[in-house]
Amino acid sequence: MAKISNILLEFADVIKQEGLVSKDELSPSNKLVKRFIRLARQVPDARMRGMVEYPLKEILLIAFFAVLSGVDTWAHMAIFGKLRESWLRKFLKYKNGVPSHDTFRRVFSLIAPDVLQRLTVGFLMDNMNRIKASLGIEASGVRLINIDGKQANGTGRARGKDGAFPNLQALNVYDASSGICLAMKHIDRKTNEIPAAQEALMALDIKGAIVTCDALNTQKKTIEIIACKEKKGQYVAALKDNNHTFYSEVNEYFSEEKLKEIMRRGVNFVTSTEKAHSKVETRNFYLTSDVKWFEDRSEWTNLRAFICYEKIMTDTGSGEATRERRLFISSVKDAGLCAEAIRGHWAVENNLHWHLDFSFGDDSDMTTDKNAYQNFSLFRRMVLTICRMAQPFMKESIRTIRWSIGLEPQSQLGIILGTLDETRIESALRAAVVKKS
Repeated sequence: MAKISNILLEFADVIKQEGLVSKDELSPSNKLVKRFIRLARQVPDARMRGMVEYPLKEILLIAFFAVLSGVDTWAHMAIFGKLRESWLRKFLKYKNGVPSHDTFRRVFSLIAPDVLQRLTVGFLMDNMNRIKASLGIEASGVRLINIDGKQANGTGRARGKDGAFPNLQALNVYDASSGICLAMKHIDRKTNEIPAAQEALMALDIKGAIVTCDALNTQKKTIEIIACKEKKGQYVAALKDNNHTFYSEVNEYFSEEKLKEIMRRGVNFVTSTEKAHSKVETRNFYLTSDVKWFEDRSEWTNLRAFICYEKIMTDTGSGEATRERRLFISSVKDAGLCAEAIRGHWAVENNLHWHLDFSFGDDSDMTTDKNAYQNFSLFRRMVLTICRMAQPFMKESIRTIRWSIGLEPQSQLGIILGTLDETRIESALRAAVVKKS
């Protein structure tokens, strides 16, 4: 049976098996810094030529180091640069020193987010592929991609000279298998999430991947983009009352008798039980590939299955049970794979949105300029992936990794970047083999 791919988990398994830790086997490295500087040189500078006091690559390198070091505001970014100015000159000239926080914010507002996003995603994927090769990890399983929106709760203003200013919102397309945010699209209102998702999907390579989305994005056009002949993607999409007739018909189909029938046959039934605190959580997934009865099936590209997900929470003390039912449509007929995809959709919340707020202060960012906010948030996303890749070596939380780098960047930054240097990893693996023998 096919499984959902989890590259970061495979990283962790290899590292644990070989007993690699950053402090013992992996020495500091500047290779990733040099790759980032090459990336920075590719970012177009929209400032007027001849009037540039601080080269863009110098500003971006400070931002990269600062965000890695726990910095979450423009003011702290400038302070970080000034305090570390002599050390920064090991990498670039900084002939005119370090700019003010206003300059950082203004320059970030002039960078096209789509360009920076493409470059940072390419940067992360290149490094991940190099490390996969170093650790001997081959592609296996099915790639999982989540679509979900996020609101930046600190960016709005209740009132001002131009009236109320709502919080900025973004649509994220998150590769849950690799831990990389593939796309971030600014949206003005919640309803604009739909075209933003469609635009993002059209620009991405999703061949063979399973795309999951909430009910808002369960739209005929979105599904068509995912599953069309050019894209060749798969989908597991939530179905709710916004597609009222569709939802009602599928909900009626999954009667108690039908659920018992699917459970009795066992082929398209998946169940799991977990204990947490004083409750027992049972998850039941019922799948049917009987979709011919649905009259509008031809309007939903490659519709091959309906899924009923039932969550039962039982209080161990009172024995009282509560039930929750959710419905999904899918192009995948494997019940186990669909169950993994449905549960895996929460990766965008748990592994991306939660860390952005808790570990990076994204929800406290008060930047109102949408370009500046998006570009700062793209740096947060990039650093989050780097920290998660280094986490199995470092054996610390994301916040602790950033905090330790901020305390002593000269040594700690070298250590964390050493965990992402494929030549260092290969050397450490050889040393581990010799040690075992």
